[in-house]
Amino acid sequence: MKTRRVTDLVQFNDEAARTEVLFETERVFSQVVCLQGSQGLGPVSDDQAEGLVVVLAGEVAAQIGKGRARMQQWESALVPPGDELMLRNASAEPSVVLLVLAPPPA
Repeated sequence: MKTRRVTDLVQFNDEAARTEVLFETERVFSQVVCLQGSQGLGPVSDDQAEGLVVVLAGEVAAQIGKGRARMQQWESALVPPGDELMLRNASAEPSVVLLVLAPPPA
């Protein structure tokens, strides 16, 4: 069994959002997304993969397809295949998001 401490991947970059791969196999892909200031991620989409977004710290503005939500720590959302995902830090504090895709992006 392989384990990793998520906090080891939490690092911020002044220039842009920082992403670090947590796990990647033939069936699943996960990454930690670190946002600060007004940084964002996306739009990203994959016609074949379903996604799961979990806010681990902070608060983000999320857009999935045509839906929008402000998500706080411990909130989660599903991303259907083909829908665009956009995330943006929505607080003065940094945010950390776990993004999981299955199957992994091509």
